[in-house]
Amino acid sequence: MLRSARLSLGAALLALVLVGLVSTPAQAAVWYSTDRWGTWSNGGYTLYNNVWGSGYGPQTIWANSATNWGVWANHPNTGGIKAYPNSTKWSGKKVSALGTLSSSFNLTVPTSGVAFTSAYDVWSSDNAHEIMLWMNKYGAVGPLGTLQTSVSVGGHSWNVYRGSNGSNQVYSFVRTSNTSSGTVDIKAICTWIKNRGWFGDVTIGNVQFGYEITSSSGGKDFVTNNLTITAT
Repeated sequence: MLRSARLSLGAALLALVLVGLVSTPAQAAVWYSTDRWGTWSNGGYTLYNNVWGSGYGPQTIWANSATNWGVWANHPNTGGIKAYPNSTKWSGKKVSALGTLSSSFNLTVPTSGVAFTSAYDVWSSDNAHEIMLWMNKYGAVGPLGTLQTSVSVGGHSWNVYRGSNGSNQVYSFVRTSNTSSGTVDIKAICTWIKNRGWFGDVTIGNVQFGYEITSSSGGKDFVTNNLTITAT
């Protein structure tokens, strides 16, 4: 009886270990990091854990591939952005010289008990101009600046805000309704801004996509099922 009980206990403990490994994507991933500045480059993309705000909690970034990755984050509900875990690809072309600059995405994100946006962050190469494309938003979050107009461009309908954070100009395109999948013509958006006279023929530098997280108390999963950025 004692030997049987020990065997049963051992089997139960093994099952718990296996369940723990399966339920934590980072454990089975090609790469993961709990370092707030953890980075990984693969296939022309660089992933950044990027926990940069004050009052942050623990965050783990993981990747099965360059285009399939995610984040587990447990940031307290104290206000202020805590992190922007993201995938980055470089363009290096002037707006007028862009061939294709587009992206497709498919996400699984929490929709309650959180404050965050899933957003592209597109930078001029000198970091003087920042274009944010908000694909979805939940909780108490809002764009910088003041509302300028509403427009349909790049395959989506947006409310467009413009302002400065003291370091650079920020143009925030907030989608009029949330979506967790789609394709964005980023070139068309850059051209629209240029034609409006908000910037000149700037060189587009880093094209990022990630989760700007203000709070995710208790631990939430943000999964990028697929993300591709095409820059030619």
